[in-house]
Amino acid sequence: MMHDAIIRCVGGVVYDDTGRILLIKRATDPGEGLWSVPGGRVHPGESDAKALVRELREETGLDVCPGALLGTVTRGQFEIVDYVCRRTGGLLRAGDDAADARWISAAEYRRMDRDGLLVDGLTDALRSWDALPRG
Repeated sequence: MMHDAIIRCVGGVVYDDTGRILLIKRATDPGEGLWSVPGGRVHPGESDAKALVRELREETGLDVCPGALLGTVTRGQFEIVDYVCRRTGGLLRAGDDAADARWISAAEYRRMDRDGLLVDGLTDALRSWDALPRG
């Protein structure tokens, strides 16, 4: 029986100075139309840090400095390694696989979670890593 190869991906968890979290609305599957942290596939020979810088610039227009590993989640064949990232520049705009990109407050996040607007498992992962928005 054939198994699909694991596809390594990275996600960047970024906060602004007020503790809001950066989320993108996915323009493609998996999770089309739902909100998630920005990120994507790691290209062959690319480090996680390089993939994070590239993916966040493509999806959000922001420049980031990757930091500490938060944890890993598996969604089907996608192994997603999430890191805290610090914004270093750029202007926020949706691009590439993102239909929208914005800073989300804790109250907005709770409402989005309640209304089923977030990708499956995002809140559980962020809560387990003590990484939910605070602002």
